[in-house]
Amino acid sequence: MRALPICLLAVMLSGCSVLSRSPVDPVQVTSPSEPKQEKTKAVHSATSVRLYTNAEDLLGNPFRDLGEVSGVSCQASNQDSPANIPAARKRMQMNAAKMKANAVLQHSCEITSGEAGCYRQAVCLGSALQVSSQ
Repeated sequence: MRALPICLLAVMLSGCSVLSRSPVDPVQVTSPSEPKQEKTKAVHSATSVRLYTNAEDLLGNPFRDLGEVSGVSCQASNQDSPANIPAARKRMQMNAAKMKANAVLQHSCEITSGEAGCYRQAVCLGSALQVSSQ
């Protein structure tokens, strides 16, 4: 009699594990007569965004401020690779590229502890700029 509840529990648990699988993406069928349409995406490259660490470097160059931009590098646990400032800086440049900026004026970069979801994190803040060439 004790085996019946244990068997029912085992069946219920195995049924739950089957239901927790991720769904499979549906297959899209295209007819051979339809031409394939290529989607082109704009590639945002951090290498195309120049980094300025000193505001005096911008003197004499006309520019437009596009807004604040940030980049974060997170170390999720003590065993993960450490958060580092170069990775946060690179992400800041990538975010500026998404704003169509060609330069970033870095305001600050620091490593903090105790943030939600991160054991340690590096954060870089700056301004996304559109610098005109003379």
